Amino acid sequence: MRKQPILFSGIAFGLLLLGIPGCNTVPVTGRTAINMVSDEYVIKESIRQFDLMKSQYPLSKNLGYIKMVREVGEKVIAAASTDIYLTEWEFLVFENPSIFNAFAMPGGKIGVFTGLFKAVKTDGELAIVIGHEIAHMTAKHVNERLSKQKLSQAGRVGLAIITSGQSSLVQGAILDTYGLGCSMGGLGFNRKMEKEADEIGLIYAARAGYNPTAAYALWERILAENSNLALSKPLSTHPSYLTRIRNLREAMPEAIEEYEITQSSVHKTNHMEGIIIQ
Repeated sequence: MRKQPILFSGIAFGLLLLGIPGCNTVPVTGRTAINMVSDEYVIKESIRQFDLMKSQYPLSKNLGYIKMVREVGEKVIAAASTDIYLTEWEFLVFENPSIFNAFAMPGGKIGVFTGLFKAVKTDGELAIVIGHEIAHMTAKHVNERLSKQKLSQAGRVGLAIITSGQSSLVQGAILDTYGLGCSMGGLGFNRKMEKEADEIGLIYAARAGYNPTAAYALWERILAENSNLALSKPLSTHPSYLTRIRNLREAMPEAIEEYEITQSSVHKTNHMEGIIIQ
């Protein structure tokens, strides 16, 4: 019965060690997120990891894929420009048909593995993917995850000090319990980030002029390529297929509204250009 008060005391002590954390506001959703890590640090580490990837994976020579990634990526980035302070970007397609993935790293690094094109068939579908990845970056999810790790580590330091007078058996049990709690909390946190990136990514794709409903066909193909995604896994960091579709449906009305606004603006511009030419 005494375990819970000790646990919360340790967390509180860890927070005191770190001081008051900083925050940032996530674009589109408006959520306030914890941020105790500098952008400079995240960018430096991201570029280092990107350079490491370039040394580990060969670059694709498929000119169609390369052109598609660059053109779609530039449009989505332009649509997200109010949330991005970067001006230089690097787009790479990595040759590995078995890797079903894409990413956008702080520092302006976008990578797509050729395996993703088993599901991505149109520019609109690629825009959904790139929009999602850029959303992770503009929402500063990396900063948030690192900040949470810092809090977790500080909590463990506090617990170690507070439980130092108890037997090693009791101390180990408390620390193990706290460790599992951090793990499960982190997973929920990651699922929340994925849901948020889906929502923001739809908006970015729509603002770039791509119909956000392309997400449905995309995820049907992703499910076909990865049948295990249909079921929710308790320790998975990503939501199940069914959960993801439900989340997309909830976010879709706002994305469609953004898409219609973009299309209306394009039509007005084209109409005015036609009048001037005449």
